[in-house]
Amino acid sequence: QVQLVESGGGLVQAGGSLRLSCAASGRTFSSYAMGWFRQAPGKEREFVAAISWSGGSTYYADSVKGRFTISRDNAKNTVYLQMNSLKPEDTAVYYCAAGITTAQARSHVYDYWGQGTQVTVSS
Repeated sequence: QVQLVESGGGLVQAGGSLRLSCAASGRTFSSYAMGWFRQAPGKEREFVAAISWSGGSTYYADSVKGRFTISRDNAKNTVYLQMNSLKPEDTAVYYCAAGITTAQARSHVYDYWGQGTQVTVSS
């Protein structure tokens, strides 16, 4: 079992930055690929970024490429999402997820999900 707790969300102006963290419980964190997803009001959940168990491979949605960076610290059981040049359309609840898989965008391959953290970008 893996429990995930996101933090770092908040209100920021367009052009600003936030760093989300996702702390995982369990001794097998380093075995899991990790992903970040988001869901805006009235919209389906969408993929944001993913990272392999080692951190050697990363994968981004086109909408965030060049602005967001996913990273992980296996010693701290934590995955991060650095978000720069934020836009109002980035407003959503952000979720982290863990799965025994490659780093990828398909949400159904992830077995564990956090409760989410709200990110609001004002124009």
